Amino acid sequence: MRVIGADGAQLGVMDLRKALELAQSQGLDLAEVSPNSNPPVCKILDFGKFKYQQKKKAKMAKKNQAVVTLKEIQFRPQTDSHDVDFKVKHIIRFLEEGNKVKASVRFRGRESAHTDLGHALIKQVIELVGQAAVVETPPKLEGKVLSLIFAPNAKAPKKPAAPAATASNAAPAKPGTGGGVGAAPEG
Repeated sequence: MRVIGADGAQLGVMDLRKALELAQSQGLDLAEVSPNSNPPVCKILDFGKFKYQQKKKAKMAKKNQAVVTLKEIQFRPQTDSHDVDFKVKHIIRFLEEGNKVKASVRFRGRESAHTDLGHALIKQVIELVGQAAVVETPPKLEGKVLSLIFAPNAKAPKKPAAPAATASNAAPAKPGTGGGVGAAPEG
């Protein structure tokens, strides 16, 4: 087997007993690094320290990993246009947070005979979401549920944060109207 020293230097090809004696004389362990190569590669190292470093690398990789969750917004074929607009705002907010969104239209009873209404609703939702998302999975009817999945669009323009309206920005009341709540109308 090919042996690599604790400092990373090549010690050459030697038999197992000689490599183990060399590792024990340094107070270290002999670990097989690449068993599939010809000859196999072993390294002289502190195995406890090696395991600790591997665990640390795995933890850092997990920490840097982006977590994407799938949020679901449900519609019905008879969902009102105001409700659709309201739910689309939620979809856009979820997408801006970096989550994927599943938009589904649920059919009950005889509504499943009119899937064309669901397809029209899904097309309307796609148009309202616009450039904020990419359709990852096209609309698909599974049983009594028509659904599609939106993924955040990396190329989507970010909208600037709207300034909050304050009392100084509010329109002043017209003089002479009383301007207060519960003021009697002028006659």
